[in-house]
Formats: sequence, structure tokens, C-alpha cells
Amino acid sequence: MSEPPRRGITRTARLATLPLGVAGRAALGAGRRLTGVPAEDIALDLQNRAAEQLFAVLGELKGGAMKVGQAMSIFEAAMPEDLAGPYRAALTRLQDSAPPMPVATVHRILAENLGPRWATKFRDLDDAPAASASIGQVHRAVWKDGREVAVKVQYPGAGPALVGDFRRLARVTRMSAGWVPGLDLQPLLEEFVGRVAEELDYEREAASQKTYSEAFAGDPHILVPAVVHHGPTLLVTEWLDGLPLSRIIAEGTEEQRSHAATRYLEFHVAGPERARLLHADPHPGNFRLLPDGRLGVMDFGATDRLPDGLPTAIGELLTRALEEDAQAVLDGLREEGFVRAHIDIDAEELLDVIDPFLDAVRVDEFRPTRAWLRSHAERLRDPRSVDFRTSLRLNLPPEYMMIQRVWAGGVGVLCQLAGVVPVRSVLARGLPGAEFSETV
Repeated sequence: MSEPPRRGITRTARLATLPLGVAGRAALGAGRRLTGVPAEDIALDLQNRAAEQLFAVLGELKGGAMKVGQAMSIFEAAMPEDLAGPYRAALTRLQDSAPPMPVATVHRILAENLGPRWATKFRDLDDAPAASASIGQVHRAVWKDGREVAVKVQYPGAGPALVGDFRRLARVTRMSAGWVPGLDLQPLLEEFVGRVAEELDYEREAASQKTYSEAFAGDPHILVPAVVHHGPTLLVTEWLDGLPLSRIIAEGTEEQRSHAATRYLEFHVAGPERARLLHADPHPGNFRLLPDGRLGVMDFGATDRLPDGLPTAIGELLTRALEEDAQAVLDGLREEGFVRAHIDIDAEELLDVIDPFLDAVRVDEFRPTRAWLRSHAERLRDPRSVDFRTSLRLNLPPEYMMIQRVWAGGVGVLCQLAGVVPVRSVLARGLPGAEFSETV
């Protein structure tokens, strides 16, 4: 594999091929329409070609571009199968692939963070990385006290590359009419740009992980490894053995899928209440199903402070929606800022938009699947539908931006796992403001 391009002008040129490629294919589509090729065939061809170019460029650039690809990979469950299917494997690879650093570079970073006698901190250190991603790579080691540890080392220059990629990608999305139909990258990129510095700050990540580790200490279902040591570009935590959710998605048994999906949902509901933080990177590479049945959780670089936990309005509005109180739902959404004061919207039509997503809470157990999510995503993407026109009148308040992205991504992961989950009881027990029973 060749090294990813380093110079900004080179990376910009690669990214610039995305909108140009889309524009060229759009012109090709216009020409085909003149020849009588069905519009559906043209649209499918354009989508496939655009997706192929997008994922190829993001994977080659790594850095911030690859991180956007990682974020996109958890939403593939909502994409049309004929679009997502050919690239599912490529998207999964984006979750944990990057060229490894030279061993000498790794040792230099260890010395910068641990001092010239850094080797005395370890009984053993594997110079070959156990995992790698967009910002750094992880090495397996044994700490001086005998604990097995994960040594997370940040790539030199990761900060400037990451910031630069997000800025270039933001410019590209402003020029492009859309890379993948129904997926708006601009708000995602703007949010990422505002959090780049936080994710690069390993000392901040160590503090977040320590908070989570203490909040879930002794929990029978969730394990967050303890922080052993941290520095500006180094984070050492206890090692986690287990089966990655990406493996379970690809080849897991029915029992593994259901068990992992249940623990995954429990963590995302309970985490904000216990830690007063939101784990904001829900992609499968950050979760392991441990041999004892617990769910291991890693990577706390992206977190959001929630001093009051999840807003109680979420549980209250879910309760009102289950009661089919359309006016109460509209009033509550308007109060929270999802419907702006000057927007006129029909309460019953609004409830119709939300209603199909309540399927999971109307029964004691529910199996989220790609087909279920895709059917609702297609309904909301169809410009001929009332649901589409109603959804366009909704607003996403800034304070809900991160929560919405995490929950949307989490639903995508649950649909990839496709296990049977007691969604109703998990939400009834742990979601603030929920006023419905655990069983129907």
C-alpha cells in the first residue's frame, strides 16, 4: 500500500475529484436520457459510480477524510441495498485501517511522553500495531506491574492533517450537489470541525475514559478499561480481549447478535446518566463482546458533556407519541426547538412521520434490520410523499446535534447486528422522562 498523500495541495486535488466526478456523471445521465434509457437505471448507475469514487478517495486520504468515511460506515444500513451492498466491505475496512508508523517513530513518541527510559515502564511491548485508524495506532504491551495494556500512539502531524481535511471536505461539499442521495455531509463536517481539537487531546480522552470506567465499575454488563497512563500523544489503558462488533455483524451467531445488540443499547442509554458524558463514536470498531458476556467499550476521544444527562424531553415525547397524542408531540417538539415558532405544521402528519420508528417500542422484543431501517429512510427521501414534505419543516437544535448523530448511528449499528432486542424494557428502565411500562 502506498503512503497517503501528505501535502495539502495533493489532498485537496484528490478531494476535488469528488464533485467533478459527480458533475461528469450527471452530464452523462442527461445524455442517456436523450437516448431513452429509463430514469431508474440512470439513477442507479450514477449512485453506484459516485459511491465507488467517494469511498475510494476517502480510504486513500486517511486522516480526516477517512474519519468521515468511518462515520458514514455506521449509516450504511439506511442506504439502498443496491448502493450500499457493493461497498459494505470497503466501508468496514475504513473503520480500522491505516498504514503503520515506522518502529523508530513509535519509540520516539514513547520517549517524548514517558522519558528516555520509557522501556522500563513495560515488561514487554509489541512493535507491530494491533490496530490502526485515522488518528493513531494501538500496540499490545505488558505494563511494569504485569497488567496487559493497550498503548495508543498518535500519528505525528495528525492534528494539522485532520483539521486540513475537514476544511477541504467542507469546501467540497459546498460545491457538490450531493455525493450520496439522502446523505447530507455538511452538518456532519461542521460538527466534526468543532471537535477536532478535543479528539486529538489524549489527556482529555483519558479523563473521559476514567469517568466512564469509574461509572461502570463492577457493572455486570459493561466494562470500560481503566486508564494506566497518559500524555499529550500517548494513552495507555488496560487491554480488552473480545470479539469486535464488526466481526459479529459479518459472521456472528444469532445468540451473539442479540446479546451484543442488547448490551450496546443498554450502554448508550445508561452512559449519559451515570457518567454525565455522551460516548459520541458509536461505530462497531469501538465495542467488543467479551468472553464473560460483558460489552467492552473503547475510544473516548469523542465525548459530549451532559451535566444533566439526556434531556427528559426525549422520554416524555416518546411516551406521548406511544399514546398517539399528536398535539402534545407537536407542542413538545416546538418547545425543544425542533419546530420553529414561525413554522406551520400539521400535528397528525408529524406523528405519521415519527410513528413507524415506534415499532421497536410497541412490543416486548424487536429485531432492527437493514430492511426495516431502509424502508423508513426511503419513505423520508421520497419527494412525492407527505412524510418527506413534513420532515423538511423540522429543525435540529444545536444542543441535540451530537445526541441525534449518536442515536442515529447507534440505530444503524443495531440494524447491522440484526439481533432481537428488548428495546422497550431498556428504554423504560433507563431513559429519563419515559413513562411507559417495561412490558406491553
